[in-house]
Amino acid sequence: MATDIAASGYGADESGLICGYVFNAGSGTELIDSAGAVSRLASLRAAARESPDVPAGGHAFIWLHFNLAHIAAERWLARHAGLSETFFETLREGLHSTRIERAEASLIAVINDVHFDFSFEPSDISTLWISVDKHLVVTARQQPLRSIDQLRTAVKHGVHMRSTVELLERLMRAQADVLVGIVRGVTRRIDEIEDELLAGRLDAKRARLGVLRRLLVRLQRLLAPEPAALFRLLQHPPDWVAELDVRELHQSTEEFSVVLRDMSALQERIKLLQEEIAAGVNEDNNRSLFVLTVVTVLALPINILAGLFGMNVGGIPLAQHEHGFWIVVGIVLSFTLIAGWVAFRKK
Repeated sequence: MATDIAASGYGADESGLICGYVFNAGSGTELIDSAGAVSRLASLRAAARESPDVPAGGHAFIWLHFNLAHIAAERWLARHAGLSETFFETLREGLHSTRIERAEASLIAVINDVHFDFSFEPSDISTLWISVDKHLVVTARQQPLRSIDQLRTAVKHGVHMRSTVELLERLMRAQADVLVGIVRGVTRRIDEIEDELLAGRLDAKRARLGVLRRLLVRLQRLLAPEPAALFRLLQHPPDWVAELDVRELHQSTEEFSVVLRDMSALQERIKLLQEEIAAGVNEDNNRSLFVLTVVTVLALPINILAGLFGMNVGGIPLAQHEHGFWIVVGIVLSFTLIAGWVAFRKK
């Protein structure tokens, strides 16, 4: 019996499959496991060979979602999924920039997403690898990610996909929605820090702004799609990709551009707040330095006279004078008042 897998250890079955779905043409969605996926893939490819002119969406297609932390996942994909070698090279190359490329008759996508338990830390970002052809979508990740979980939830609640490219487009829209939520969360935190700054309660706000700025910089660097690869794909998509799917994919990339512009605006806002906080800190430091300088200047006369009169030699003036102490005090006060006047006259 097919199940939505949530097994021991890795959250996947013995092959590393987290969940599998068959999207039947016009007749709903069916759950499958890794064993059922092998037979269904064989039948779908046989049907495609018998009627190769049927457009995308005319046949059923399969979505398989894998956990790459499971040691058997990559081995199962290499043995049963029939994926392009480019997909496995992309897994191993270590380049995590967001992109969608054409690899022969399939699409290879690398998408960066935030962890399911995202806590606004730059380290809470991981990569999702995707292979898309006419009859199969494979998604693979090492950490639980929000966008893919949202897509799984939507499919569980009956959302039907017309084609494999529509599933990819829905995933990118789900990621854009997650990013919009992150931008709103960062904006709320910046608003709170700005209010506290205006109220004069600095505390450790500068460090918090630094964390948020690093998060936005990393998100922008990883999530901005490579324009050259995307342009080549939209200009020359595979033959099985429908024109409607190309237009929707183009619209989803435009949503990314809007979110990325919002991120750039937030970075500029954080930069201005950091400069304002740094200016306030410098002003406080200058004020403290001025006070220290004034105290040093005011204490200079008494230190000099104390050093002179404290020398244990003969001929100390006023040593035998009846009012010698008060005369020295008067001299010290006079020099102190003169030093204070010199220090404060420009102030």
